[in-house]
Amino acid sequence: MSAESTPEPGTPGETGTPGETGTTSGAADDSGPRHRRQRGRRKGVLIAAWTAAGILVLGGTGVGYLYFKLNGNIKSVDIDQALGTDRPTKVDNGSENILVLGSDTRSGANKKLGGGTDDGSARSDTAMIIHVYEGHKRASVVSIPRDTLIDRPACTDTSGTEHDAASGVMFNSAYSTGGAACAVKTVESISGVRMDHYLEVDFSGFEKLIDELGGVQVTTTKAIDDPDSHLNLRAGTHTLTGEQALGLVRTRHGVGDGSDLGRIQLQQAFIKALVNQVRHVGLFTSGTKLYDLANTATRAVTADSDLGSLKSLMSFASGLKGISAGNMNMVTMPVRYDPSNPNRVIVAEAKAKQVWTALKNDRPIPKAATEGTATGEAAGVVTSS
Repeated sequence: MSAESTPEPGTPGETGTPGETGTTSGAADDSGPRHRRQRGRRKGVLIAAWTAAGILVLGGTGVGYLYFKLNGNIKSVDIDQALGTDRPTKVDNGSENILVLGSDTRSGANKKLGGGTDDGSARSDTAMIIHVYEGHKRASVVSIPRDTLIDRPACTDTSGTEHDAASGVMFNSAYSTGGAACAVKTVESISGVRMDHYLEVDFSGFEKLIDELGGVQVTTTKAIDDPDSHLNLRAGTHTLTGEQALGLVRTRHGVGDGSDLGRIQLQQAFIKALVNQVRHVGLFTSGTKLYDLANTATRAVTADSDLGSLKSLMSFASGLKGISAGNMNMVTMPVRYDPSNPNRVIVAEAKAKQVWTALKNDRPIPKAATEGTATGEAAGVVTSS
C-alpha cells in the first residue's frame, strides 16, 4: 500500500460564516502549491486530553452518587491484550508515556464538525507522545506528523483481527487500518518506547470542553486568514470559543508554509494556553461547573482499559496537575521533506533516535535533536496571553 493510496476523508458538508472570530467548518482541498496541496484535516484534536486530565482532578470530594454516572460515560479499549508481549520493555524509572490520539470519525455529533461522509471509519489526525518525567513535575510532548511515511508493522486490533504490515504508508493509516491497538503498535515500532497509556478525544468533546471552560485566551502575533477553515483573526489577544479553537488547531493555510508541520506548531502553542487556562479556571469554586466539565470530559474520552474508570482517570489526572505550561517541552518528531514528494515527510532517523533515547532514559530532549529538521514556519504565531 502506497502513501498515495491511504484513504482520505471526505470534504465538509457544512461551512460557517467567516469573520474575525471565525468558525471551524470547512477544510483545505488538495489544490495549490507544495504543502498547501495536503488536504485540510478534520483534526480530532486530542489536545483536549489535557483539558480532560485537568478537570478530572475531582479530589475525591463532592462526587457521591454522581460517580457512577461519570464512570459510565467512559469508553475503554483493551490495548494490552491486543498488543500481547511483543513490545518494548517497560522502563521502571518513575516516568510514564501516554499516546494521545485524535480521530476524525464523522459519526454522531462529529458529522457537523468534521464534515465528509460517515463511512464508519476514522483516522488519527493528531498524535502526541506525552512523556511525564519522574516526580510528575515536568513533561515532554512529541507530536508525530500524520503525513510521515513509515513502515507500519503487522498488528492485531482489539477485535482480534490481524492486519498485515505495509511499507511506505502514512502514519495515520495505522489507526484507520486497525484502530487504537495498531496505532500504539506503530508508535512503539517507530520509537522503541513503550506506551503506558492511551487517550483519545473527539471533535464534539473538544468543542464543548473549551466552551465550558469559558474559552481559551491566546495572542496571535500576526493575522491569520484561512478561508478553508473559515478562520479570520486579527493580530492581538482573543478568547476563543470551542468552535474557534477547533478552527485554530485545524488551520494550515495563511500560516507559515501551509504544511501540517505548521499546524502542529499552532497546536502546541494552543496546548500551553489550554493548560494555563485549566490551572487557573477555579474548578473547585463551583460544584456545578466541576460536574459539567467532568461530565463532558468523561463522555469525550476513550482510554486504555487501565485508565477506563473514573477512579483510575482521577488518580492519573491528579498526578498531572503539578505540570504547568512552563514545565512542558513541546517538539515535533524530527522529520525531513520527502525528496520524491514534498507533501510528505520522512523520519530523520539519527535525530529522532536522540528523542527516543531521551524518553527511554527519562532525560530532557536535547535541543540538537530538532535543530535543522523540517518545520512549518509557524512558530511564535500563537502564544499564551
